[in-house]
Amino acid sequence: MTHTAMETTDEVRVVGANSPALARPRRELARRVSGGMEITLYWSAHDDGTSIEVWQPASGETLLFTVAGEHALDAFYHPFAQLPSVLDD
Repeated sequence: MTHTAMETTDEVRVVGANSPALARPRRELARRVSGGMEITLYWSAHDDGTSIEVWQPASGETLLFTVAGEHALDAFYHPFAQLPSVLDD
């Protein structure tokens, strides 16, 4: 895999293929491919947080956002449905 990611806190980020690598380690919990996009659910031991990464190979961009643990699986299966609540905070 050639894409890179950046860790986020309470924000949504779109990063390109040339962005710096992730500074803190994350553990991959689940990964799936749907509609030409790769969706990955991560957990961070640093802050016990969960996050979603949506990578679109065609554009080389990655969408990253944190999600509350109780909504992690919902966000994994329906990442774009979770964006309004993230953006409204």
